[in-house]
Order: sequence, then structure tokens, then C-alpha cells
Amino acid sequence: MIKNNLLSKHAKSFKWASFFLSSFLYEKISIIYDFCRTVDDIADQSFKSLEQRKYKLNEFKKKFRLKNDLDNITKRMWNLLEKENISKNLIEDLFDGISTDLQQKVKINSRKELLVYCYRVAGTVGLMMARILKVQDKNSLKGAIDLGIAMQLTNIARDVVEDKKMSREYINDDFQSIVNTIGMADNFYRSSFTAIKSIPLKNRFSIIVARRVYREIGYKILNTKSKENYNKSGKIYISIYGKIIQTFLSVLDIIKLAFMKIENHKMIDEHNAIREEVDLNERI
Repeated sequence: MIKNNLLSKHAKSFKWASFFLSSFLYEKISIIYDFCRTVDDIADQSFKSLEQRKYKLNEFKKKFRLKNDLDNITKRMWNLLEKENISKNLIEDLFDGISTDLQQKVKINSRKELLVYCYRVAGTVGLMMARILKVQDKNSLKGAIDLGIAMQLTNIARDVVEDKKMSREYINDDFQSIVNTIGMADNFYRSSFTAIKSIPLKNRFSIIVARRVYREIGYKILNTKSKENYNKSGKIYISIYGKIIQTFLSVLDIIKLAFMKIENHKMIDEHNAIREEVDLNERI
């Protein structure tokens, strides 16, 4: 297992859910997380100038595209892509999403722009995760994209104040926009549920737990009930006790899922909007 990886340091919700994975699969997920976190950190280094961050991202892209064996992050990622038959276009999509954040002021102006952004920075990750979890069913792969988008929308709803300080406005900063974003995320969470059935049983529970814990963040945001309370609450997270509760509730989910069939994909209009910018058929 990779020691001191970024997943164990930063991703508390995923770290909790990954407890239910084998060490072999945890290592693969860590490779994806370390790569994505490294790219994301380049964009978020506010102590560096915009031009410095753009330069650093371009240098990292070059390392990746040239399969630079001297860079351990890109080397491990390339090994994983080739072993798991994951399209490198997913990484290019991720780069495009991160590039969106490398502007003097980030402003998402439409629902379509928001969906495309969420696909690029998180739907891609959901799809990569599905590949290493051996998901083959196309409806389920679309559901994996949906789970990634749902989690990113949750992040956006949670981090409005923090993002505004960095001159990033993915949604309006009024409370109704935050509520609407959580509602949109909830639709994506629902769409992702039966897709989890395509994951082999031994790894299914971990994804259900991650889905539940992240979804609970949205519900906690709604419970603030006003922008004033939301602003005072700081960064909302799920406590250890809350995670334990969601883990027990996940047992009910896995039982429920056993009696369900994989549904046809529901978020058709949303995926069609993304397809105007990205060839999802090639990625799936």
C-alpha cells in the first residue's frame, strides 16, 4: 500500500469509506486521488500568482503527456490507466476543468456551464473509479459520472464563502441558490444509486457509504436554514458520530439494492448538455 498518500491526509469522507475496501483496491484509488489532488492544488495555490499557477499546470500536463518516469505521480497514474484500460481523455477533461479555475475571476453563467465543469473535475473521477471497480454496464458508468457530479455540486454548495474569497463564483451566493444546488445534487445522487449494483459485492459497501456521507453534507447545509447561519457555520463536515450513523444506514441501502434492478439512466437532459462540449460516448 502507498504510504502517506494524499487520500489519507485530506479526503476525510473518502478515507472513512475506504476502510471497507481491500488494500489492493485502496492503493488504486489512492493513485487517482493523489493525481487529482496534485492538479487541484496547483490551481488553489493562492500564494502564487495566476501566471505562476498556469505555468505550473502546463508543466504538469507536459510531464503527464510525455509519460515522465521521473515524476512518481504521473508514472503511477499512467500505469493505472494502461492496466485498467482507462481513456487518457478523462485526464484531459480533468485538465480542462482545472483550467477553468485559472482565471482572474471565475464566473459560471449557466446551468450547462456548471454541469460541464462538474463533469470535468469530478464526473471524470467517478468514471475512473468505476473502471477500477470493474463496472462494464453503460447505464452504471453513466451513474458513476452522476455520483461524481453530485459530490462536486455538494462541494460547491458547501464552499460558497471560501470560493468567493478566491474570486470563484460557481453559483450565486444567496441561500436559495445554495438550496437549488443541493436539490440538483440530490437528483444526481438518486440517479447513481442502482448503478452501484454493477460494482462487485465485496467493494459495493464502500461506495454506498461514501455516497451517504457526502449526501449528508448537503442535508446539514439545508439545516442551517438561512444565509446568515450558513455563513456562521464555517466549513460543514460530518462528525465521526455522524459517519457511524450513515455507515449503519448504508447497511439498509445495500439490502435495498439487492432487491432492485439497475435502472435506465435518468439524467438524460443533463448528459446531453455535457455532450455539447464533451464526447461522453467515447469516454464511456
